[in-house]
Amino acid sequence: MEKLHFDIQIKAEAIKVWSVLWDDFSFRQWTSAFTEGSFYQGNLQEGATIKFLDAKNNGMYSKIVKLVPNEEIIFRHLGEIYEGIETPRDLGDAMESYRLSEDENITHLEVDIQTAEEFKSFFEEKFPDALSNVKHLSENQL
Repeated sequence: MEKLHFDIQIKAEAIKVWSVLWDDFSFRQWTSAFTEGSFYQGNLQEGATIKFLDAKNNGMYSKIVKLVPNEEIIFRHLGEIYEGIETPRDLGDAMESYRLSEDENITHLEVDIQTAEEFKSFFEEKFPDALSNVKHLSENQL
């Protein structure tokens, strides 16, 4: 399992950054850095299962293991989705966490990922662009 860490400083309140991260419209915008047409299905509630999908209904499904609104969310990845069908896969301790801390209207967003080695280079290439999108949306949207 590979551990990756990404972070960025954003000139916006944490509540705004959280909204950009998880509101449907802006989620689709910032995650386009990974795959055009990305979206998620499900409710952001601790214990809930969320599906992260692309325009062809391929992606992954995950359980929300921790949720503190405007501060932290942690996903445990459970399996993959092919053409809308969930396929369990032993992903070990594949986790993804987002933590926000705010100091004088500057939000520090940290993302930690535990992923299989096969996905390491993809995340290293794409996550900086995705976080740049989050920053732009957070600092420029009304």
